Amino acid sequence: QVQLVESGGGLVQAGGSLRLSCAASGRTFSSYTMGWFRQAPGKEREFVAAISWNGGTTYYATSVKGRFTISRDNAKSTGYLQMNSRKPEDTAVYYCAAKRDSYYWDPIRWTSSDHWGQGTQVTVSS
Repeated sequence: QVQLVESGGGLVQAGGSLRLSCAASGRTFSSYTMGWFRQAPGKEREFVAAISWNGGTTYYATSVKGRFTISRDNAKSTGYLQMNSRKPEDTAVYYCAAKRDSYYWDPIRWTSSDHWGQGTQVTVSS
């Protein structure tokens, strides 16, 4: 199994930037695709972005496309989510996740059977 730990969350003003990291340990990170999700208070968890095993293919939710960038460094067993032009509605707990199968592009295919981090809080002030 792979264990995931997010970091980099915090308070940022609207329009600012923040980069989240997801450090993986255990099984070979490069054998997993990776995704980022978020959950705002009182709302369901939603898909943010996903990336293929080698980082060559990425997918984004419409709400973040053009503002967020997902990436990974397999040599460092770490994934990233660069968040620019932050908006107050981006406030949420952000989770990274990893899966072995090829359906990383489909948000509904991410389930509790996949591997999840504990989450990191991101707050955007207006």
